[in-house]
Amino acid sequence: MSESVLPVIPTDPHWQPATEPGQRAAALVLDLVSGAPDDPHADPDAVELDVDWHEAITAVDCGSNLVGIGCPRCGGPIDPDWYRDLLETYAEQGDGLPTLDITTPCCTTDTSLDRLDYDWPCGFARFEIAAWNPQRFLLTPEELTAVGRVLGHPVRQILARI
Repeated sequence: MSESVLPVIPTDPHWQPATEPGQRAAALVLDLVSGAPDDPHADPDAVELDVDWHEAITAVDCGSNLVGIGCPRCGGPIDPDWYRDLLETYAEQGDGLPTLDITTPCCTTDTSLDRLDYDWPCGFARFEIAAWNPQRFLLTPEELTAVGRVLGHPVRQILARI
């Protein structure tokens, strides 16, 4: 059975907060994804939260929601297996991603993993708040702004199916 995960990450993959603002932002995310108190279908106890400060940049992908990846230069498709193999290689090394720099397989353009066109957002981060089994799918732009204000840096969200 698959699970929904809603990661919230800084917009800058290299940025990482101090512990206190990271914990405050995580508490806000938990409150936002736990469902409205008057919603009879909400199960706030089902929500689990992981808060991670990664030593190196880590891929935060959308799991089985990924439909495709496109090249930002030529617009051509990038084989999802190429992307998965690349991430798997870094995962096997156990150090995260040493760089986001890549050369696209389609037109050999030097670019960055975070500049590829993902059909369903994916991201990269050194800090991640991941809400497992959120009681709603996405945060509103205003809620993301509020989380970013508490964190001290703008954030974005990824909706994953694992």
